[in-house]
Amino acid sequence: MEPQEIREGYLVKKGTLLNSWRAVWVVLSEDGVEFYKKKTDRSPKGMIPLKGATLVSPCQDFGKRMLVFKLTTDKKQDHFFQASHMEEREFWVKDIKRAITCLQGGKRFARKSTRRSIRLPDKINLNELYTLMKDQDDGVKELKLEQENRVFNHCFTGATVVEWLISKEKARNRPEALMLATGLLNEGFLQPAGDMAKDGAEGVEQTTFLDQTHALYYFADSGFFCEGYSSDEDVLVKEEFRGNIIKQGCLLKQGHRRKNWKVRKFILRDDPAYMHYYDPSKGDDPLGSIHLRGSVVTAVEFVPDAKKYDIDGNLFEIITSDEVHYFLQAATAEERKEWIKAIQTVSKSGK
Repeated sequence: MEPQEIREGYLVKKGTLLNSWRAVWVVLSEDGVEFYKKKTDRSPKGMIPLKGATLVSPCQDFGKRMLVFKLTTDKKQDHFFQASHMEEREFWVKDIKRAITCLQGGKRFARKSTRRSIRLPDKINLNELYTLMKDQDDGVKELKLEQENRVFNHCFTGATVVEWLISKEKARNRPEALMLATGLLNEGFLQPAGDMAKDGAEGVEQTTFLDQTHALYYFADSGFFCEGYSSDEDVLVKEEFRGNIIKQGCLLKQGHRRKNWKVRKFILRDDPAYMHYYDPSKGDDPLGSIHLRGSVVTAVEFVPDAKKYDIDGNLFEIITSDEVHYFLQAATAEERKEWIKAIQTVSKSGK
């Protein structure tokens, strides 16, 4: 019987010989993880057997590179993957772990029911806690805070986190809440913003999280950004990043000059309505942005020069109010539908 394909999509992978990181197409099956240079390639660039493998997530071996998980084979070969956002990483990690467990028990892969139990487990799960903290109605509120001639957007104080944990009965007192917050920081769910929080995170104390009103933090997959007062132009540029993140993930994008296609990480924000795109294997500075106010987005079946690069299916086009055309390809028909719907909503409501 052929192994069942469980999940597929773009991830960034660290080279096994070189230290370079590249976006690859990854396919998870019941007994292994295959990765391809391009989605359309017929033969994988490599295959990672899952029998006897172990997985570590989050993996913090690479400093500022976030959302990484490590897959170690039975022969002790390490493979490092990076997701484009927190939810994506958790989906991959959950399915890979389940595939490994099924292999160990000699069972076929089957997804567990997603229905939540009302009773919380005695041992606090940091993934579940992070989800609760990010709840828009009942979680930790993201604020715009000013400190040292800088404005920190979508962040909160260390004291706020500690008080929230106590108020939601996740901790009995401040020392216990501080230990929980330190765990969230060490696991990469929370990130330090500002010099005080960064100094604390790099310190040698047991609790690297600071229970203070001047120590600032942000969610790992939030719309956090910092702006200074160096010039009016700087503040104007940062206006693009003020909106809430509506959707994010990897898509194939056609270049405007060479017409070649490359994997780019996209982050869609509203109010103002912008879609920024990044090289998924590099830092946090965007390669460019698409102003979506008044734009039109539609599914298309044909893109000039696309077939030359073996690009076919799940294509869509964005035409901005300035009549600039952007051609993109989603991984699946469902994903294309989701992106089009999200962009249409933002283009009508965002400024």
